[in-house]
Amino acid sequence: MPVTATTSLAAPPPESQSATRRLGMAGLSAVGVSFGFARYGYGLFLPDIRAEFDLPMSAVGLIGSATYVGYLGALVLVGFFAVRVGPRALVTVGGLSATVGMALVAVANGWPVLVAGLILAGTSPGWIWAPFSDAADRMVPAGQRERVLALIPSGTAFGVVVAGPMALVMHGSNWNYAWLVFAAAALAATLYNIRVLPAGPPSPKARRRRDERLGVRWFVRGSAVPLYLTALSYGVVGSVYWLLAVEAISSAGGGGDADGTAAAFWTVMGAAGTLGVFTGVVFTRLGLRRSHLLLFGLLAVASALLGAAPGSLVAVGLSAVLYGPSFMAGSALLAVWSYQIFPERPTTGFSATVFFLGIGTITGPAAAGALADHHGVGWAFLFAAAVALATGLLRPPALPTER
Repeated sequence: MPVTATTSLAAPPPESQSATRRLGMAGLSAVGVSFGFARYGYGLFLPDIRAEFDLPMSAVGLIGSATYVGYLGALVLVGFFAVRVGPRALVTVGGLSATVGMALVAVANGWPVLVAGLILAGTSPGWIWAPFSDAADRMVPAGQRERVLALIPSGTAFGVVVAGPMALVMHGSNWNYAWLVFAAAALAATLYNIRVLPAGPPSPKARRRRDERLGVRWFVRGSAVPLYLTALSYGVVGSVYWLLAVEAISSAGGGGDADGTAAAFWTVMGAAGTLGVFTGVVFTRLGLRRSHLLLFGLLAVASALLGAAPGSLVAVGLSAVLYGPSFMAGSALLAVWSYQIFPERPTTGFSATVFFLGIGTITGPAAAGALADHHGVGWAFLFAAAVALATGLLRPPALPTER
């Protein structure tokens, strides 16, 4: 779908910087706790969780997939309710899901409570991420929205940076205390978003305009197919890496400093991922097409390094440095690309995009867990690398600035 020439990644004028800054901080905090803690905390603390609850790798993969099923269900509801309740209500539900879910994980004394908490916490990204497309549409002037949409996903990196050192301090039998801290942070981020985000649905006129032409054909337009396939692949690659990275490093370490190496890896990956705040600049310089090829190439290399040499500090460190920024920028690419395809109803369109990402995140952990059980964790990462390489064949549209 063509978009107007006013849509760009140019720097915002001074009069709009306040709204952009407030929305950016709200999005960074919400995404940080929902992805950095609620979603990816499971993979970070996986060795401790496995030890306490005696979980085989096949069960680890199934639990990971179950958390993404909840995520997918939340996305379906977000797509339906977006124009009826507005972004504040949806983000609030997501924040409370993260808070309660992570608190349940912290106090779990058996696997049923653990799984319930992980699934509830795992729904939070589904509630939180997509509504910021509508929030940007309402709070930020046209021509500046892609910049804030490219910034918000990097909140994951900041969450990961905080979680890594916590895993170093609160590991072993104390791992659940970290999840209590995660829950408190999620509550604080939720309260801040309630203050910042617009309340209620769009104006009646905007709702009527956005309800027009909404049907199956609206979702399956030809220009959306490469976007959906990219989101599917991104979900597979990301879910395998986040779930099994620490397990691969810990297993290869054979004890000793394995916990310290894994926590340092997580911290380095998050610190490198904070470079995602410059994603908008990268998109402006390279365009979406070259950025897409670069990002998935880096994801493939990062996955292959961890699969081939999880016991090498050099390979592990390089994998973290490559994966962090490329994964964060990949999230931003999906958000900006989706806005190009669905500018008339951003949250609903982005929910459809992230729905395919969710399908990838469901199939990825289950397939990787089964592959790891039979052939070792390394093969799961080589599989993810092959998927990332194949995704480079897909092509996003050119940005208006490129045209």
